[in-house]
Formats: sequence, C-alpha cells, structure tokens
Amino acid sequence: MAKDKLHDTRKKQETAVLVGVVSQQQKIEQAEEYLDELSFLTYTAGARVVKRFLQRLPKPHAGTFVGEGKLQEIAAFVVEQEVDIVIFDDELSPSQIRNLEQSLKCKILDRSNLILDIFATRARTAQAKMQVELAQAQYLLPRLTRMWTHLTKHAGGIGTRGPGESEIETDRRVIRDTISKLKARLREIEQQAETRRKNRDDKVRLTLVGYTNVGKSTILNMLSKSEVLAEDKLFATLDSTVRKVVLDDIPFLLTDTVGFIRKLPHQLIECFKSTLDEIREADALIHVVDVSHLQFEDQIDVVNKTLEEIKAHKKPILLVFNKIDKLVEPLRMPDEIEEGEEEIPYMDRLKNTWMAKTNAPAIFISAEKKTNVQELKDAVVALVKKHAKVTYY
Repeated sequence: MAKDKLHDTRKKQETAVLVGVVSQQQKIEQAEEYLDELSFLTYTAGARVVKRFLQRLPKPHAGTFVGEGKLQEIAAFVVEQEVDIVIFDDELSPSQIRNLEQSLKCKILDRSNLILDIFATRARTAQAKMQVELAQAQYLLPRLTRMWTHLTKHAGGIGTRGPGESEIETDRRVIRDTISKLKARLREIEQQAETRRKNRDDKVRLTLVGYTNVGKSTILNMLSKSEVLAEDKLFATLDSTVRKVVLDDIPFLLTDTVGFIRKLPHQLIECFKSTLDEIREADALIHVVDVSHLQFEDQIDVVNKTLEEIKAHKKPILLVFNKIDKLVEPLRMPDEIEEGEEEIPYMDRLKNTWMAKTNAPAIFISAEKKTNVQELKDAVVALVKKHAKVTYY
C-alpha cells in the first residue's frame, strides 16, 4: 500500500471557495444563479467547489470586495479546510487582489481570470492560443504591481534593463512587447481569414450564435454530419468551425462560434475579433437558446447585447429553443393557462407559448434527442433561399 502511495503521481484536484456580492438592484435568487454559473466555470477549469459565500452590500468594498466580518469568515474557512483558491464573481482591482492575498493566504482569482484560464486550456489552434495569450497579457498588465517575476524565458537579464529601471518596469516592458508582437501576428492571420471568407462569397453563410453550452456544436454536427467536439462544459468550442451543409439539394456554409457569457472579459471580445468576424459577415444568424435553463431569458439578453456590441444585431435571426427534452412543462405565463389544456399536443403547446409569439420566428427542438429536427431543417432551408445569390426551385 505504501509503495502504491509512493508512486501515485495523480494530481490532487484543487478546492475552491466562491464569493459574490448581492447589490441593491439584485434579487438573492439572481445572485445565487450567478454563483451557479461561476461554479460550473470552476468545474470546467478542473477545480471542486467546497463552499459559497454571498454578502449583501450596496457595492463591493473598494479594498477587499467584501466587508471585514465576511472576510474573516472566509479566511477562517480557508484555513480550516485548507482551500486552494478563492474565486470572486466580479473583476477585482490590483489593490483588491493584493489585499485579499494578504488576508486569505491562498490563490485569488476573479471571474475574468477564471474564464481566461479556461480559454487557455481549451484553445487548440495557433490562432486561438495567440488570442488567449494576448487577452491574458492585457488582463495582467495593470495588475503587475503585485508580481515580481518575468513573464517570458526569452527576456530579462543583461541587455534588457534601462538605467535605473526597476524589475516591475522591466516586466511591464516585456508584457507590452509581447502584446505588440501578438497583435502583429494576429493581424496577419486575420487578413488570411478575410481572404478565405471572400472566397466563400458564392454560398450563403449562416452562423450559430448563443450562450455557452446551449448545444450549438450538437446542432452543427446534426446538420452537417460532422464530429465537432460537443460536451457538457462551458466553452467547449473556441475556434470557429465552418462546415458545408446540403439540405434539399441546397448548399450553404454553417459556422459554429465561441459561446457568449455574462461578464465576458472585454479583452476576449477584442482578441477574438477574427472569430467574431464570422458573425459580423454572416448572411443570417441562428440564435440557439437552452430553453430548459431557468435564466434563459437573461442569456438571450446577454447574447443580444454582445451582438449589438460587435455590430451584428441587425442581421436576420432564427431563434432555436433547444433542449426541450429537459423541460418538465412548456413555458407559460399564468394568464395563458386554460382549462383542458392538457389535451393539446405538447409541441403545439410549445408553439403557443409567449416565448414563441414574442420571438417569432422560433423553432423548438431537442438536438440531442433529434426531436422536431425536420422543422428546423425546413426553417434553415427557407432562410438560405431568402439570402441565396442564385434562385433555387
């Protein structure tokens, strides 16, 4: 047994504590839902959540995010349970990170840093890796006041420091140089990608958009009969994936893109410009929604705001409510429930919900169970015909 332990090289799973603040404008249920999402992000990153702390404050404390009493409570738990990481649901300032590290004596992350870490592990192509590295460098630059190590093996030492230059200034210069080089390399890749997109101008381009983990990749696989990674984790897809699809003898291009999320670090939106160009230059969008999620309306708002931010909100949109197999009951407003409604077929009830009427055109499907797929295909074909450069009969 001792020998087995001696040779057990398995990495211990890190434990994490989550911390959030309930503002005056928020309901406690909304703050809890935000922590649910932060918990899923933490799971995606590979850590295990052992405790959650919420505190109602008019606004986060300028020095420590939470109040002194709550900070002491968190610190006691961290020591008692030997917690590895404390993760905060909002972006922390450099001074807050420094103060929290001194008080909690463990690794401190905020939501943005956690998302960047997930992106770093999920990036597969050279372009995605450079985009994530650029976002991390831009996030890190204003936070260097607490760091005393150089961020590259190829810089620092003899010949890199100016007269009287401190180590922190050297680190800043190293990061700025890295940012400049990454931006230059990404511009070259973006030009190549733009050339490829121009070469596809003869075909209609549809792009899948939506909140992360709503089933976009599953829909792409189903329509294109391909095998793009699709799993029940956030940000399973980072790189744009383009597939040629033929439905009813009509060819078109279908693109899967990175999922959106609330409080998405602005560095990522900027750095994933070339990926988001696939959305901006599409003929129409297919907005996929996880209708089984309790906060799916908020997720729709997040996607719509992000589309507006990247100036793609005026494009034609087909709304696809996915995962109806996970719905216990169709979505209904209280005043819409009528006597004898149980006799109406389930799919007809879905089509008569307030969400379907408010967001027409809308399709209800289960990509995983292949439910109502033909109606989705018919709607997609109609969308392609509407924007085709040639006439299909």
